[in-house]
Amino acid sequence: MDERDQSRANALARQVDRLLSALERMRLKEYVEYVTNRRRLLLSSFLHGMARGFGFAVGFSLLGAVVVVLLRYLVVENIPVIGSFLAEVIYAVQERL
Repeated sequence: MDERDQSRANALARQVDRLLSALERMRLKEYVEYVTNRRRLLLSSFLHGMARGFGFAVGFSLLGAVVVVLLRYLVVENIPVIGSFLAEVIYAVQERL
């Protein structure tokens, strides 16, 4: 019985070691420290939000610039239906500015 208990204890110790190494790989301690530190969490969330907003602004600006270039190209090429319609729209917008 003593040898059997020893082997169970060794098996249990190996399982505990595997669980500890798995927790270390998951960085659970660092995550818990991160979540419990409200100042760091708020700063991190604020910076992520700023970066995301900046990315949206840059992406929308680039997309808008591409659309404007394409519209100008269509007006310059003077495509019969689309070109005249776009010319009227651009003229109306320029009058209101």
